[in-house]
Amino acid sequence: MGFKKTSDLIAVSFGVSESAANTFTQDEIALQLDVLNNEIFVVLAVDLNPAAPDLVAAQTTESRAVVTSTSATAMQTLASTNTIAEADLIIVSDAASSVSFTRAAEESYSGNLDYISLIATNNFFVAVQGTNNLAAKSVNGRVWGYRAKADATTYAALVQSEVLSA
Repeated sequence: MGFKKTSDLIAVSFGVSESAANTFTQDEIALQLDVLNNEIFVVLAVDLNPAAPDLVAAQTTESRAVVTSTSATAMQTLASTNTIAEADLIIVSDAASSVSFTRAAEESYSGNLDYISLIATNNFFVAVQGTNNLAAKSVNGRVWGYRAKADATTYAALVQSEVLSA
C-alpha cells in the first residue's frame, strides 16, 4: 500500500434531512485532513439509517441515502465510482396490500478487506431523497475509518481519480 496509518479508529457521525419532501438534499461532512502532508481518510465501514418511507395506498414510496466522496447533483448508486455506500427502503403498495423492501450496501466491516474506500479530498458527502412520500425524510449514519499519510504518487493519483470522476 502507498499509505501509512497515522491515527486510531475514528467514527464520524452525521444526520441529513430533506429540505422538502421528495427532494434531493446533500450535506458536506468535513474531515479536516492535512492536505499539505498528503493525509487521506481510509474508510473501513459505513452505517446508513434512512427514515422509513410513508405508507401511501396505491403508491410505491422510497427513502434513499448515499455516501459519496464527491459532491453530486442527483442521487447516486454503487455504479458510480465515488459512491462509498448506499441504503434504500421501499414500500410497494396497491389498493389492497403493501410489501416493504430493504436494500443496503454492507453496513459493517467484515471479511478480509483492508478498507472499502479512500478519501483523498478534505470531505465526503451524504445525500437523502424520498419518492412519493408525504413528509420529508432524513438519514442518520456513521463512517468509521482512520487517517493515513499517503506517499506523493499515491496521493496525486487518488486526488486526480476522485476529482476527475466527479
